Amino acid sequence: MANVIINSPEAPAPIGPYSQAVQAGNTIYVSGQIALDASGGQLVGEGDVQAQTHQVMRNLQAVLAAGGYALPDVVKCSIFVKDLGHFGVINEIYGSYFGQGPYPARETVEVSRLPKDVLVEISCIAVK
Repeated sequence: MANVIINSPEAPAPIGPYSQAVQAGNTIYVSGQIALDASGGQLVGEGDVQAQTHQVMRNLQAVLAAGGYALPDVVKCSIFVKDLGHFGVINEIYGSYFGQGPYPARETVEVSRLPKDVLVEISCIAVK
């Protein structure tokens, strides 16, 4: 079975040699999304972790939807943050997108730097 490349015009275009997502069988692997808008690829919410987290979640939703998936299909997320001091804010916003759950498995790690010097990046895996 061949992998299917998933791209959404509702999410920012990749800024490197990767796809927004790849579907293998009934599983979709969504590349890390950062707080860029889809229309011009501009950073949303410079220095504002709340605005950036909301944009990242909207970008994830757009890529998932392009493949016929949605947040309830997500089984695993990886969250990368510039400052773990922002964890509470990011966690609250992230959780609001999943409602009352069930919630996917997840890890959150602090990193020294992210693309475009954003504050948060999130990738996910979803299964139907």
